[in-house]
Amino acid sequence: MSQLPQAFLTRLKRHFSDEQLLFSEAERYAYGYDNSRQQATPALVVRPATQQQVQQLLELCHEFQLPLVSRGSGTGTAGGAVPLESAIVLSTERLNRIIKIDPANRAMVVEPGVTNAEVQQAAADHGFFWPPDPTSSAVCTIGGNLACNAAGPRAVKYGTPRENVLGLKAVTAEGKLLKTGSYTTKGVVGYDLTRLLIGSEGTLAVITEATLKLTPLPEERVTLRALYTDISSAAEAVSAIMAQPITPSTLEFMDGQALRMIRNARQTDLPDNAQALLMIEVDGPVSSIEQDARKVATRAQNGGCLEVMVADTPAKVEALWSLRKALSPTLRTVAPKKINEDVVVPVSRIPELVNGLQQLGETHHVTIVNFGHAGNGNIHVNLLVNPDDSEEMARADACLAALFSLVLKLEGTLSGEHGIGMVKRDYVSLEIDPVTLELMQRIKLLFDPHGILNPLKKLPAL
Repeated sequence: MSQLPQAFLTRLKRHFSDEQLLFSEAERYAYGYDNSRQQATPALVVRPATQQQVQQLLELCHEFQLPLVSRGSGTGTAGGAVPLESAIVLSTERLNRIIKIDPANRAMVVEPGVTNAEVQQAAADHGFFWPPDPTSSAVCTIGGNLACNAAGPRAVKYGTPRENVLGLKAVTAEGKLLKTGSYTTKGVVGYDLTRLLIGSEGTLAVITEATLKLTPLPEERVTLRALYTDISSAAEAVSAIMAQPITPSTLEFMDGQALRMIRNARQTDLPDNAQALLMIEVDGPVSSIEQDARKVATRAQNGGCLEVMVADTPAKVEALWSLRKALSPTLRTVAPKKINEDVVVPVSRIPELVNGLQQLGETHHVTIVNFGHAGNGNIHVNLLVNPDDSEEMARADACLAALFSLVLKLEGTLSGEHGIGMVKRDYVSLEIDPVTLELMQRIKLLFDPHGILNPLKKLPAL
């Protein structure tokens, strides 16, 4: 274990029980990773159970200038929850209460350690849902969702966490409690610190409570599968769908490489000539759902469309979603490493992006698999590589740089929901101009004078 000041440990033990403090190397190791496959063993793991304990921990870390990383369940892909070797990990696993469900005001108050799935179930019991639904919803926590502004497929219609959170309670690096937002859907008193903290990846404060804005469950939902002879036709269909008045609740995209991998991994009814797939859901009132679905299906059809099929039974819907959710784990069986980017471009420029990605793969001799939330231009670009092959990694690095250049040229952004963490921190200055970046760094300094909160993440150092 990295050496921590004895005075710090003595005072810490006044506030926490033995079972809340993990000192053994094996226990600490289990809190030192995330889905980026980065790993660093923290100096100590602390598992607070109350907001007051979070304040007490941060007061001590600030006083002794000890780095601290907040952690949910470690499903992030950008290294945001990976600690420095000398850092303390604050695990939110015991901050896991649903404090209040308020159907009359379409609100729910929760602690950060509650999982997305638990929120969805509790909301559904009252006829509501919380729109953000990352693929890892069964295990990912609300705190993690807020840290990265992770949204999932439904964001195309219902928005991201920033649009679905009314307010927060959080603890600053100095251990001070702050409250943001309001319990109402309208409110402009002061600055919007809620949206600032959401997506800040634990670099500004530790969120201890969130007031979520709930949405009534739709009366009906229709799920469609559209197949295409090439990815350009699928990309053009996405633009056409999003240019008409009916907004689908999900609009997911898979390219030919993704479909080939699915065919190799499991039995499917996907025809061999299908080189791209759109998974489309339309939801709304029973009275209009069939008409709305027909309008969307019409826009999905073009010269490269092989078929548009309605998944007309729960089993067919489940089978279609299982294809989508199987993609990410399947990729890990194909190559030793995947470089997973979640770039976003304006929807109308998706055809340019997917065509550019094809060219980049051919130019750099790198296998690229694309899928994701096409309805809002958020495409997950996966470069499949062997980390032990230095030549291949050099090609992948060049391909990645070209990918980012292409995205910015198309007026896009380098990350839609995975966050920056440590993996993409060095690329931030490609997108953010020096004046804006300096202002962001000054905001970080104001919230965190000693730079103890998730250091070396999110922004380049001052």
